[in-house]
Amino acid sequence: MSKRGATPPTPKLFTRRPKADELLFVPLGGSGEIGMNLNLYGTAGKWLMLDLGMTFADERQPGIDLILPDPTFIEDRRDDLIAIVLTHAHEDHIGAVPYLWSRLQCPIYATPFTAALVRRKLAEAGLEREVELNILPMNGKVELGPFACELITLTHSIPEPNAVAIHTGFGTVLHTGDWKIDPEPLVGATTDRKRLEELGTSGVLAMVCDSTNVFSPGTSGSEAAVRESLIELIGPLEGRVAVTTFASNVARMSSIAVAAAEADRHLVLVGRSMHRVVEAAKETGYLADFPPVLGEDEAGYLPKDKVLYMCTGSQGEPRGAMARIARGEHRHISLTRGDTAIFSSKIIPGNELTLGDVHNQLASAGVQVITEKGNFIHVSGHPNRDELAAMYAWVRPQISVPVHGEPRHLVEHAAFAKTLQVRHAPIIKNGDVLRLAPGAPDIIGEVEAGRLAVDGDLIVEVDDPAIVARRKMAFAGHIVVTLVVDAKGKAVTEPEVVIAGLAEEEDGDLAAEIAEAVKAALPRGRTDIDSLTEAARQAARRAANRITGRKPVTDVQVIRLPG
Repeated sequence: MSKRGATPPTPKLFTRRPKADELLFVPLGGSGEIGMNLNLYGTAGKWLMLDLGMTFADERQPGIDLILPDPTFIEDRRDDLIAIVLTHAHEDHIGAVPYLWSRLQCPIYATPFTAALVRRKLAEAGLEREVELNILPMNGKVELGPFACELITLTHSIPEPNAVAIHTGFGTVLHTGDWKIDPEPLVGATTDRKRLEELGTSGVLAMVCDSTNVFSPGTSGSEAAVRESLIELIGPLEGRVAVTTFASNVARMSSIAVAAAEADRHLVLVGRSMHRVVEAAKETGYLADFPPVLGEDEAGYLPKDKVLYMCTGSQGEPRGAMARIARGEHRHISLTRGDTAIFSSKIIPGNELTLGDVHNQLASAGVQVITEKGNFIHVSGHPNRDELAAMYAWVRPQISVPVHGEPRHLVEHAAFAKTLQVRHAPIIKNGDVLRLAPGAPDIIGEVEAGRLAVDGDLIVEVDDPAIVARRKMAFAGHIVVTLVVDAKGKAVTEPEVVIAGLAEEEDGDLAAEIAEAVKAALPRGRTDIDSLTEAARQAARRAANRITGRKPVTDVQVIRLPG
């Protein structure tokens, strides 16, 4: 036992193939964070991947939209990667497929709705004909090397969410994916409690389980109740109504359509994702009674009280439909005084400022803004504590492995599982190699588990020098100093200074002051280019810091004339 306060030993780098006498679990994304799921199971020299998702960038990555898990570890071993099994179609579980599949090049397995959305993503990336995309029926089974996978129907905020029961020679692992217990999901079947209880009776080695709502008491609520609330809310409204929600929540989209019909309003879908999900849902047998929709331009001819816009952008995404409407930049749609904007979604932590801007822009235009705060217009797709307790009572695993949560969620989930008579509840992070069997669970090493950024058409590491420099420039500004020198290194013109992103006093001339500082700092007589460049860089940066209090990114260009 280590001494109190002693630093735990650093896990060894794991480089070997999984042995036949062990069962390993390795998350490369989704453990210690919410989103960007990528999970590996290994035994007998083979690996199985569950999910390949992404997350959205924040202000720390200027110019970046998407963040992906770094698959280097499994990419280097792709000959041992049997397949990718997708639990459901949310972006944080499938969004990285078109970006990273070429590095993995293995078959993909998914249920019909998930496959329909993945197929569209692959087509946009020009990969549709290259990828082996296999469709599994609900409750389907497939043998993948040493892993016998069985899908078990759950409920969530999207059609066809599945737990995956992975049957191995060491026992069964239940990987829940994202889930809740919704007695009336409106779209799709209810949770297959019978099969979960059967698994529990036969014995489950481990349950790798969603931790998102572990701090929330009670249950998460039902989509059926939200539908009734939306009908009551929208019915008496006057003026135009715009409702935004997650495009993937097909049940919520159906409820909004029903509420529009009840209020005698024509439905308009706004945003590509809305159209794409409706198409995929209809293609796979859902939304059979979805009403006809009007085009955005057609809706402009309707009376204000006869239209309902169903929009993307529930999290205030700058390119989402609702944000463009709020900024007055949408080509066909505007909201003005007397209209209503309803945000039928959770405010995801970290999005408060972005959403607040959208809310304020709408409010400034006289639009009534309705959110989940004080209004029953949303339920979570993840299990609250009572639902977690029910799942543990059905499955009765020997080991609980909390995932899909920040560190505080994982710690709380592990403690909660132990109160439910679970023997082991290890807390892991991305990159940990957890041996599930034989014996007690143990972290036996670690692998590379970084993050990648989608930067335009390129995929780079999140700490790529270009992104680091961009971040520094965004926060501290940028200076470019140009020097023209003769063959001996003596300046023949005044330094030229261009600044960007640095504030200055109204009657000041920051560029001129920095130029003077650079001129005074240049070495006299013959000097090499490197010394000249560094002297100019330091002088410019110090002058900027003295005048503005900022330490901007500073570049120096030296042009030497022939002589």
